Amino acid sequence: MNTDQLAALLVRRRQILSIRQEDLAAIAGVSLRTVKAIESGRSNPRWQTVEQLTKVLGLTITIELP
Repeated sequence: MNTDQLAALLVRRRQILSIRQEDLAAIAGVSLRTVKAIESGRSNPRWQTVEQLTKVLGLTITIELP
């Protein structure tokens, strides 16, 4: 999954759950700036940050190694 796919997934799920970016950031323990950067595809987030956001959004992401 590339950063654009991750961004689209997070935005869509957040919208489905009717969660504002500000609320997602607060619940996940990350900055609003971080959420905005990830959702716009401008950031290549650390795995820990992805885990925090997906946990709040009820998503599971797996990594497949070649």
